[in-house]
Amino acid sequence: MSGSLVLRNGRFRDPESGSVVEGDLLVERGVIEEIGSVGATEAPALDLGGATVVPGFLDAHFHAFSTCMGGLELERRALSFVAINATRRLGAALARGFTTVRDVAGGDAGLAQALDQQLVAAPRYLYSGPALSQTGGHGDPRPADLDVCFHEGHMNEIVDGVDDLRRAVRRRFQQGAHVIKIMTSGGVVSPVDPIRIPQYSAEEIAAVVDEATRRGSYVAAHSYSSEAVIHSVTHGVRSIEHGNLIDSAAARTMAEHGAYLVPTLVAYDSMARRADEVGLSPVGRAKNAEVLGSGKDAITLATEAGVPVGFGSDLMGDLENDQLRGLQLQAEVQTPEALLRSLTTVNAALFRRPELGRLAVGSPADLVALAADPMDDVEVLWDESRPRTVVRAGVPVGLSA
Repeated sequence: MSGSLVLRNGRFRDPESGSVVEGDLLVERGVIEEIGSVGATEAPALDLGGATVVPGFLDAHFHAFSTCMGGLELERRALSFVAINATRRLGAALARGFTTVRDVAGGDAGLAQALDQQLVAAPRYLYSGPALSQTGGHGDPRPADLDVCFHEGHMNEIVDGVDDLRRAVRRRFQQGAHVIKIMTSGGVVSPVDPIRIPQYSAEEIAAVVDEATRRGSYVAAHSYSSEAVIHSVTHGVRSIEHGNLIDSAAARTMAEHGAYLVPTLVAYDSMARRADEVGLSPVGRAKNAEVLGSGKDAITLATEAGVPVGFGSDLMGDLENDQLRGLQLQAEVQTPEALLRSLTTVNAALFRRPELGRLAVGSPADLVALAADPMDDVEVLWDESRPRTVVRAGVPVGLSA
C-alpha cells in the first residue's frame, strides 16, 4: 500500500538541486504531489516542528540473506529461516532511514513479491540473486583442507566458463533479478583466494556483461585491487564494490568507462572492532587488516578522477546494526553535500532509478525527517540518539496505511 499524507512545518532539502523549501509537503498515493504551501486537505497531517526532511537513504551493498559472517553455514541454512531473518534485517534498515536497498548476493522472487505486497515493512528491494564466483574465488566457501561439496547456496554460486555463465545470468533474469553480481578479486572472509588477484577471465566477464546489457541491466563486481578493477571495468562492469586498493590509474580507468564506486567502509571497521564477537577467522583478520586503512583513500582517488561515489554497508550477520556508522566513516572524506548525494542521487543513478533519492514533485514519498539540517550538523545523519521520522511511500514507518 501507499499513503496520502501532508507534512506540515518542515524544511525540505533536495540533494540534486541543493534547494531548501520551507513549508509543507503533500503526498498522494505514495508520490510527492506538492512542496511549499499546502492548503486544506483531507490527508492525514504530521507536524514536523521545523525538522529538516531529506530523501530516504539508498544502500547499494546490502545482504538481506546474511545470517552469519560466511562459510558453508551461511549458504546451507534452511531457506525459511533465511527469509524470515531477511525480513527482520530489512525492517531494521528501513527504521534507520534506508528506504531502498540493493542486495548484491542474495534475494529471490519470493522475497521480492512479499515485500512488493507489503506483507512486512521493508525498503524498496533490488536484488541480484546469488553472486557468481569462479572455483576458488571469493564466493567459494570451501576451505582447502575439507573435502566437501558445494555448488550453489543462498548468496553465492560457483560457475566457470563462458557458456555456463551465460546460462546462469539468463536464469537470474528469469527469476526477477535487477542486477548481476560477480566476484572479480579475492575477498576478506573467503578462505583460499588472495585478495589482490583478479578473478574470472576477460572472456567470462565480457560474457556476463553482454547478457546483462542485452537484458537492459548491468553488472556489479566485488573487486579490490587496481589490477582487478581495471580488468573488470575494461570489460564492461558498471559498479565496483569496495575498490579499497585502487590507485590513481585505476580510478582514471573507472572514470573513462563510466563506472561507479560503491565503498563499504563500515564493513572493515566493524570486522576489526568486533572480530571476536562474530568469529572472524585468522585468515579473515589478516585480509581485513590489508584493506582496512585504504578505503577512504579510494574514495578520495575516485572523487578526484570524477568517478561517482555511492554508499554501501556490506554488513554480514550480527554486524548489521553498524549500518549508520558507515555514514560517519564516509563523512571523514566527503563533505556533507557529497555524502548526502552518495546516499541518495548517486546510488539512484547507479540503480537507474532516477526517481529515487529526490525531494521533487513526482518522486516517491520516501523521506527521512531529521532533528537538524545535515549541512550544518552532519552527525544528525547517523546519530541514533536523536529523533528521526522515516516515511516509505507516504506511510510513516511504524504506522499502517
